[in-house]
Amino acid sequence: MISSNQNSEETDLTPLADCSVCEYRNTLLIAGTCKPGDCCVAANSGRQIDRFFKVHPGYASEYTKDGFWERRAIAARYLPTNKLQPLMTDPDEAVRRVLAYRVPLDWLPALINDTDREVRITVADRLPEQQLELMAGDEDYLVRAYVAKRLPKGRLFRLVADPDDQVRRTVAERIPSVSLGLMVDDAEVEIRRIVAQRMEVDELSLMSKDSDWTVRYEVVLRAEPELLRQMLNDEEEDVRLAARQRLEALSSENASHEH
Repeated sequence: MISSNQNSEETDLTPLADCSVCEYRNTLLIAGTCKPGDCCVAANSGRQIDRFFKVHPGYASEYTKDGFWERRAIAARYLPTNKLQPLMTDPDEAVRRVLAYRVPLDWLPALINDTDREVRITVADRLPEQQLELMAGDEDYLVRAYVAKRLPKGRLFRLVADPDDQVRRTVAERIPSVSLGLMVDDAEVEIRRIVAQRMEVDELSLMSKDSDWTVRYEVVLRAEPELLRQMLNDEEEDVRLAARQRLEALSSENASHEH
């Protein structure tokens, strides 16, 4: 149970606006559609402001130039789309983050170079595919990671040498298999393993001498007999064993087909 003392403490902490100077004191307050400490646009409380605009969304357009950033950001959630334009250059990133989610797609290019990472991530998540390449050189790896997830597969080439592992991993998972030869020398073992799992079988010889045995093991799991025979001499026992087992399995398959 909550004691009466706790209740009074919570009440003391709730921001309360001064209704005596509020422009709605003779209208909304009397009508009971706003309530101090609960549903109030004048208090510096995000919860109260949001409740106010839920009940009175038509008032949101009166707060696009308000001095309190949170009031502008919450108002932006309730504004009709055709009234969002003035907020595109709002000085506070919280407001622009709301805009990035809500504006029509053809407005998004104006936010491509926004100073806030979260704004640009949202833009990268929403921007039409044909315009995504404009963000492939973004300075933030998380933005580029979103670009790598959504960019058409045939246009991922410019990200194969991205400085970030996460971005290159996404590229390795999505780029057309015929283009994976561009990534056989990637610095990360995990990425090279993905390459070995996906690249064209007749190109696997490019990775048969990889410095990491787990990559060579992936090669063995898919290689043709000619390459498998070469890998019977691999320095790693697990690779040699896998090559031998695959050769035997392929030989058995061929024998059964002949009969």
